[in-house]
Amino acid sequence: MDDRTVDTIFQGSLENLPPVSSKIVRIFTSSTFTDTLMERNNLMSKCYPRIKEYCREKHGLEFQVVDMRWGVRDEATDDHMTTELCMREIKNCQRLSMGPNFITFLGQKYGYRPIPTYIPSAELQLIRDDLEANGVDVSLLDLWYKKDSNCVPPVSILQPISSILVNFINKRVPKLQAEDQAIWWDTLTKMQKLLRKGAASLHAQGKIDKDQMHNYFMSVTEREVINGILNVKNTKNHCLGYVRYINNINLQNLKKAANFVDIINRSLDTESAKYLSDLRDVRLPAKIEESNFQRYTIEWIGKEGLDESTHEEYLNHFIAHFYKNMVKLIDRAMRKEDSSPQGVILTEILQHLHACNNSVKIFYGREDTLKLIENYMLGTSDKPLVLYGEGGCGKTSMLSKASALTMEKWFANVKPINIIRFLGTTPDSSALTPTLVSICQQISYNFMIPFDTIPDDLVPLTAHFKQLLTYANKNQPLFIYLDSVDQLTGTQDSSKVSWLPTRLPPHCKIIVSCANEEANPEVSQEYHLLRRMIDTPENFIEITALGEELAMNVIKMWMETACRDLTNFQWRLVSNAIAKCSLPIFVKLVFAEICRWRSFTKPQDTHLASNVMDSIFLLFERVEKQHGRLLVFHALAYITASKSGLSESELEDLISLDDKVLDDVYQYHLPPVRRIPPLLWTRIRNDLPNYLSEREADGVNVMNWYHRQFRDTAKERYFKNKNMGIYFHSMIADYYLGIWGGGKPKPFKFTEIQRHRFNLADKEGTADRKVPDQPLVFYNKEGKVCRYNLRKFGELPFHLVRSRRFTDLYKNVLFNYDWLHAKLSCCPLQAVLADFEDASMNVEEAEAKRELNLVADALRLGGAILGCNPDMLASQLIGRLLPEIGGNPNIKMLLAACDESGPKHSALIPINHCLHTPGGPLKYSLEGHQFAVFGFCLTSDMRYMVSISTRFITWDLGTSDLTRDINPGIEGIMQQLVLSEDNKWAGAYTNNNQSVLLNMLSSEFNIINSPFDETDNVHGVFLLNQAFFIYSKLKFARFDMRANLQEIFEFSDLNSAEWELLMMEFSSFTEFLAIFWSGSISDTRLRLQTVKEGINTDPIEFHSVCALNKERNIMFCCKNGENYQVAKLEFTLNDEVGEAEWKVIEELPRYENDEKEMLLQLKFDDRWLMGTSGNGFVLWDFDTENPIHPGEAIYLALPHGVRNISTKLMQSNSIMISSKVDYAVAGVRKNLYVWSLENKQLMKVLDAHFGRIMQLEALTVGNWNCCVTSSIDRSVKVWNINNIFEQVHVIDRLELQIDNISLSNDGEIASTVTRSCVGVWELKTGRLLSKLADSPLGAIVTHAEITPNGKYIVSSETGKLIIWNRVTEQVLYKDDQPGIQQITLLEEGEKVLTVSCKEFNQASQLGNEEQKLTAKAIVRSIPDGDILYKFEFPIKSMPGMPFKATVVSADGQYIICTSIDKNGRDALAVYNTESGTHMHKVSLRGCGIKENVIKVISLPHKATQVAVITSEKGSIIDIKSKKYMRSVPKWDGSCTKDGKFGLFAPARGGLDLLELKKGSIVKTFIPKVAEGVFTVICMFTDNDEYVLYYHSGRKTLRVFRTSDCEMIANYKMQAELTSIKSTKDGQSLVLGTVDGCLSVFCISDELKPEVKEFLKNLPSRDINWKKKLAKIKAQSRFKAAFLTISLVSKFCSMHANSDSREAPKSPEAASQE
Repeated sequence: MDDRTVDTIFQGSLENLPPVSSKIVRIFTSSTFTDTLMERNNLMSKCYPRIKEYCREKHGLEFQVVDMRWGVRDEATDDHMTTELCMREIKNCQRLSMGPNFITFLGQKYGYRPIPTYIPSAELQLIRDDLEANGVDVSLLDLWYKKDSNCVPPVSILQPISSILVNFINKRVPKLQAEDQAIWWDTLTKMQKLLRKGAASLHAQGKIDKDQMHNYFMSVTEREVINGILNVKNTKNHCLGYVRYINNINLQNLKKAANFVDIINRSLDTESAKYLSDLRDVRLPAKIEESNFQRYTIEWIGKEGLDESTHEEYLNHFIAHFYKNMVKLIDRAMRKEDSSPQGVILTEILQHLHACNNSVKIFYGREDTLKLIENYMLGTSDKPLVLYGEGGCGKTSMLSKASALTMEKWFANVKPINIIRFLGTTPDSSALTPTLVSICQQISYNFMIPFDTIPDDLVPLTAHFKQLLTYANKNQPLFIYLDSVDQLTGTQDSSKVSWLPTRLPPHCKIIVSCANEEANPEVSQEYHLLRRMIDTPENFIEITALGEELAMNVIKMWMETACRDLTNFQWRLVSNAIAKCSLPIFVKLVFAEICRWRSFTKPQDTHLASNVMDSIFLLFERVEKQHGRLLVFHALAYITASKSGLSESELEDLISLDDKVLDDVYQYHLPPVRRIPPLLWTRIRNDLPNYLSEREADGVNVMNWYHRQFRDTAKERYFKNKNMGIYFHSMIADYYLGIWGGGKPKPFKFTEIQRHRFNLADKEGTADRKVPDQPLVFYNKEGKVCRYNLRKFGELPFHLVRSRRFTDLYKNVLFNYDWLHAKLSCCPLQAVLADFEDASMNVEEAEAKRELNLVADALRLGGAILGCNPDMLASQLIGRLLPEIGGNPNIKMLLAACDESGPKHSALIPINHCLHTPGGPLKYSLEGHQFAVFGFCLTSDMRYMVSISTRFITWDLGTSDLTRDINPGIEGIMQQLVLSEDNKWAGAYTNNNQSVLLNMLSSEFNIINSPFDETDNVHGVFLLNQAFFIYSKLKFARFDMRANLQEIFEFSDLNSAEWELLMMEFSSFTEFLAIFWSGSISDTRLRLQTVKEGINTDPIEFHSVCALNKERNIMFCCKNGENYQVAKLEFTLNDEVGEAEWKVIEELPRYENDEKEMLLQLKFDDRWLMGTSGNGFVLWDFDTENPIHPGEAIYLALPHGVRNISTKLMQSNSIMISSKVDYAVAGVRKNLYVWSLENKQLMKVLDAHFGRIMQLEALTVGNWNCCVTSSIDRSVKVWNINNIFEQVHVIDRLELQIDNISLSNDGEIASTVTRSCVGVWELKTGRLLSKLADSPLGAIVTHAEITPNGKYIVSSETGKLIIWNRVTEQVLYKDDQPGIQQITLLEEGEKVLTVSCKEFNQASQLGNEEQKLTAKAIVRSIPDGDILYKFEFPIKSMPGMPFKATVVSADGQYIICTSIDKNGRDALAVYNTESGTHMHKVSLRGCGIKENVIKVISLPHKATQVAVITSEKGSIIDIKSKKYMRSVPKWDGSCTKDGKFGLFAPARGGLDLLELKKGSIVKTFIPKVAEGVFTVICMFTDNDEYVLYYHSGRKTLRVFRTSDCEMIANYKMQAELTSIKSTKDGQSLVLGTVDGCLSVFCISDELKPEVKEFLKNLPSRDINWKKKLAKIKAQSRFKAAFLTISLVSKFCSMHANSDSREAPKSPEAASQE
């Protein structure tokens, strides 16, 4: 396609439109019937399925074969339409097919030579007259040909055979049928002779030309080859030819020979042979390329002549050659296909232009309406024009005609851009987002704007679309035509038209059409909304029925165009029908019907209905009568039942699986392949012209009803019986389930007639229906995913729901892991959730509905992660739903599948419940920020949220989708976020005095450096639609929207030592409010300066807090300096004197203790004033009709010990009111506090975040009753207040982050360190068994290790070393040892080494230079704590460097400490493990180590060697010989147990495997990509089979196989990872996170099937686990109680014994004591 053609298409021109490229490969196979039966059957069974599979998997194409002979027994059908249908099908294949479209197989048989079905009456009269002149009887021609005067010019038509020989198709009486068939074949032979004789005579006389004469001699096959190859320009890319010669055909066996050669009068037909030879050997080879032409010569063998067993080699070569050539042509076509965004949109535009052109061609009349549209187009209206009317009134045609006239007439002198979309007719015009994208692309192309500026998110996309309209100009006006806006889906709200611009820029017009039917309010919703949006009545034009006169004129014009006419009687019938209904759709139906009428049609066969539905009923009835009711009924019912239409292949497949239809079609004979013959559907489709439209759905061309009324009528006719609807939905469901696909034979029963006629003993048989398999995913030869089965994803759930097959729905779709993962991988989360919502609405069982909602909510909760990484589906579902497996069989089935199949996508499988469960108050957790979320804003329509950290992220609150992520590349953290009123702009400032101005539509941003002095920090920002303001201490600057500085203002009248800006708000460039404070949190004075309407009011002073209404004319603040009572002030303006002031109009009710308890923040919405006080919250209700607690301040107290804090005046924790005004919800510290407004009682405390809540906002609009919170934990969460009291499954967790993990050898028990306690965990169940702290109040725990046998825990707490009995939770030993830096277990936990240095922490954190310190090492026995030995050694501390841990050699003989020598240089001090004796020191300087030591590790395979790790390398030293061995560059100290391999993981990204002997990189796990400087944790598992890599920026834990470097898991952490340990067997990972949770994951490697058995046997997979756990807890409580009683009784007895040993004291002595 040349550039000029592309330009005209994008411009919207209807001239010289090229064809639309399709996604179909559709071939017409041309051959004679009997001689190619073996080849065609083999192609059908062996080759076509392979090509079909290749097309689907390689290119996503649909493969269709049109074989008009296969499956049809008679060469001539009753109505003689076969030849005409063949010619039409050839044209269809040439129009639709991508690549090959015509294949011919020629042998030695010329084939059936029918007489023409249609002969021009004048030509037939010439033949008749010539024959009669020669004395030939022509009565046969007079009997069989009838003149149709309705055709212009008249045509003589061969009559249907059964109209004269009534038993010709009477299969029920074979004898009568055989008689009539014999008569017909004899009659046909006679008529052939008559017509050929007459034609030859006329040709000899020069009255007709050679082609006219040959028309009477030509075979059907030659006619096909002429149309398919000989008359085609480009055969190289579209046509294949095969010729087969058979040597030594046995003519003695005439019956067999007649199948392969033409026989006449028991001898060879020389005339046919001559015609065949000319076609096959002369004309065909001369036309077709040699590479596309193949000849075969084979021998006649045996009685059969040709047989699969005797000609196997030929057949195999033929099949292989055919497949190879087909694939070659398909691949060639696909290489030419433009798959770029421009190519895709070009195809989309072409589809709509062709549809427009087709409507324009048949448009007639309606000049009055067109004049109104012309006036609008040429006028000054700046609003869209709406065409409305009932269905079928002609809105589409009117829109199309207006579009055509715009180009041809109204704006012919300029270059208008015409954009037309028939909404709902293509996939990219069915939903709002793709529709807008395609329109924006078309506009952008015309104005040379790059496509990549078009947003994906609907809100900015809508605004971008409106912005593009402004590019229209006088020379390039822009016109948009949108047909059926009410057909749009995916607009996120109940309105499908609210996105339309109500004000248009100059030179731009929009015309839309929508339905309005008084009797159907649902259809008219969008019309009524448009009436409210567009308040100009002149912009609404009703499209009414045509009216009788115009309708008749239209029909007459159409008839003239079609070269048709009617008899007077027939015209009267038409007039009567049109008088009753003149809707265009009815007129079209009438026209289609009367085009079939012949002048000789009997009056009783000419019926017309009086309305649209009855007309469609009549149409269906006629087609059923003509083609068989059952076949038509089922074919049309399948199309009607489908969700988005069916492709021709799918329909043929469905009918081929429908034995009710096949039994009807094949009741009198046995087919070679049990499939529906393609000809049968082709004939039906031909009788439904233009009523079935072609559109694209799920990447496939499908057929569907072109008008809603056809679908409604089909439903009424075919689905009145609900059981039939269920039957068809169930059949389609079976098809997409692939039950009979991929060669699996389907059983069937022979009909009684078949059994009788063919002497069949069996009642049943099986047959492969040649339907394709239906996998979820298509893979290439390398096993990589090449595409997904979108048709299955789109249709299967829909049909399983409507066939009430809920068991299959649960098993194969909604609770099927493979389905969910595949659909999430290729479709948005909303498409998956829509399936759950559809099922939930249709299922009645409460338990099943609950399971559906649980899984859907689990997907929503994980939406932020699953949207980016669907491979985490298994871990998300297991982590959230494990507690629900008991009593929920479908969830149990789903999680079992997650365990089984999940590891192939991500091998980290949770061992127990570790994520928020669905069904509770948490609606979404929005994860995407790498730093704390310091602010967020909701858009004005409450549909989207924008949040900030170092980047701007936009979230869709309806779906939890991350719709936009923009990183402006700043170095600081953004502190404040503001949005413009129109949501087009966002602004923020950072902690390094930079500001960012972001265009939310185009994602373009500008970074603005501070316009003030270096010492004058930025304090805040504000946005108007046209200006961006930045303010500092006493200045503010205004920028335009391109970040150009306009001016700087200064509050010069204020003393900078006393006042500075706290906040500013602008209503225009010159009107603003400015609030000042002292800059000190302890000084609560505030000052407000107001500039409004050009008047600078006198400043007003108040203290502590302030809140204003939206209009900024009402203010609430604390005026009384003696307390915190709130006053209400009003802004009053005196225009006469030009003065304004704030006046106190009301003192609000006081709250208790308001003299002492200060207010920290005030917020005001239309009803509530919400105050934050020191110990709670205060609410004032301004509702006048139904206030809660009228006349008082509602005080909501926080629990004792919980306080609100403020770091800046007027900023503190926030509170919100639920939409039902029953609860108040506040965010304090990490929790949500919920109060009842009725009784003011605290109802619930919800553990919300694991970091401080930064912001809380209400989201109460429409049906939403939610609040949104952001936190320093980097997440934003949406909470459903309706579910706030729902019971949730609690995850055991500690209050503070986990700093360290220690595991017992059996991997059953773990101890964790948090600052406040030692946590003891049971790993298989995930239970927190106990919290150990010797001093419950104020304990500071720094280290803890559990002994290998799990019996004891050694911890350091507040300067003490403690040994615990883990089972009894008793302290066995306690001793002072301040400043413990390290605890290491020796000799399998028999001893413990502690290293302490009291001064180290202070020196490394606060010092700014090196310091020499002394460390003390003590070795004690466990559990009694006896000190076995101790020693001291010198160390040095360096600022920011951690303590360098002491290590033990691999054989346990030596303790190696990082020490210093006499000169203060790093050295290794070596001690004997048994005695603590100092052995010697190894100077590192002498070993060539000049850098600072980071750590020392002992090499596991060398008893006397250690590695000293620095920032540059790892140096290996023999501590016994004190020799330096070698250095390994880049090594970070990670080492396999055999000492062969190490790791290199720089903080900036990348991961390599090092060979430690040579120091070379042997494998790369992660290429060196710059990911920013973040914390990286990198290690081998304990069995060295896997490498673990955690990246704090991405918050992902990646797992690699050491053997092949393959990444088997990429797990996104919910919270930042702070500690990680691998179990001894390397099978599980224990993860500690910043939120105090301990999660255990199994590495379920696909190469280790035994791991799946391990997962099955876990307690968490046991549905009775909860009961067992309760029993265990009860037993442990009993044991604890028994132990307590034992200890008390023991203590009492001891006390009693001591008392008995004391002498009795006198009362006086006792009283003195």
